[in-house]
Amino acid sequence: MAINSNHVYKSMLKKSERFAIWITDRIGSIGFFFLIFLWTLCWLTWNIFAPTPSRFDPFPAFVMWLFISNMIQIFLMPLIMVGQNLQAKHAEVRAESDYKVNVKAEHEIAELRKELQEIKTMLQERLK
Repeated sequence: MAINSNHVYKSMLKKSERFAIWITDRIGSIGFFFLIFLWTLCWLTWNIFAPTPSRFDPFPAFVMWLFISNMIQIFLMPLIMVGQNLQAKHAEVRAESDYKVNVKAEHEIAELRKELQEIKTMLQERLK
């Protein structure tokens, strides 16, 4: 029976590594991009066009928006890098598993070709 490399790899992961992969999968999605884009658009629009007393992060500096954006980047970048490294290791495990399957299939094909050649030889001898 073949071993599923995906299950083997996932069983080896620590909770913190699973979390890093989860973050990487979510952050690398178009949904997250749209979420950040919408948040930025709303923030900047409010602080440019809202009544002056209601603005909490004045134009043109947007200091609080820059601070929060930088904090998001500072905390997410290491997690994304860890997740990408783990995904690369997973790809290596899958590639190794694929290689073993391919080697086994190559041996089986060679054996089948040998047996077919023997059958062909036997048939040719009978037909003579």
